[in-house]
Amino acid sequence: MRVHLVDGTYELFRHYFAVPSAAATDGTEIAAARGVTFSVLSMLEAGATHIGVATDHVIESFRNQMWPGYKSGKGIEPELLAQFPIVEEALAALGVAVLAMTEFEADDGLASAAAAVAGVAEQVLICTPDKDLTQCVVGTHIVLLDRRANKILDEEGVIAKFGVPPASIPDYLALVGDSADGFPGLPGWGAKSTATVLARYGHLEEIPANVDDWDVSVRSAAKLADALADQIDDALLFKDLATLRTSVPVVASVDELEWRGPTADLRKVVEYLRAPALEERAKRLAEGR
Repeated sequence: MRVHLVDGTYELFRHYFAVPSAAATDGTEIAAARGVTFSVLSMLEAGATHIGVATDHVIESFRNQMWPGYKSGKGIEPELLAQFPIVEEALAALGVAVLAMTEFEADDGLASAAAAVAGVAEQVLICTPDKDLTQCVVGTHIVLLDRRANKILDEEGVIAKFGVPPASIPDYLALVGDSADGFPGLPGWGAKSTATVLARYGHLEEIPANVDDWDVSVRSAAKLADALADQIDDALLFKDLATLRTSVPVVASVDELEWRGPTADLRKVVEYLRAPALEERAKRLAEGR
């Protein structure tokens, strides 16, 4: 079977900024949550059988204690934040497995779920365009699916895009930085020089401390080597921040991700979301399987 693991946080943000406003029966903004729920239902209608949706139930994670500048919920629209529990409840009522993360991030949930089911799934599709998840890619077995662009990124695609294999992505992000996650990388280390050096050495710990021992040619190599030597502790911290955890106990068995139809709570959710078509389509789909 093919397993679809959906980045629910990305989907909620995407729908929030893409769909017209809509209110629930109590006046709460619910357009994004409703949009995500219908989007996941469409995946089931298209033939998906095993789905897990990971969300950042709490935006902050253990990484905020590691680095004070790490991303947080600061600045996020309150009516967007308020839709996380709504979409989680809606998806659960639809019968979809929800991986709601608190101490860890949704990315960690996706990485852990992929690792947990990789041995039994024919293919694992992590549905996100997030570059952080590229470190999870394995050949054509575990891939990223950008549903919006309808594009699959396998291991060859990761190398073509970043110049390094999936295993080196945390090192790559540590050196170039990740503004979305809130850590700066090291001075002078751009995408091209980082890819060139890591393509040779694989991991930042393996890069020779003495630039005279480098057997790659990059501009300003001495300055790069000095920056790495001066800030090696920061570099290692950034790598740790960028490394997704793959042992979070989110899925014990792939059977937990199998869709078996909506639950009895769907009616209540449908009424709240003012989405009668959701129940009709879900029940019709369940009857046809």
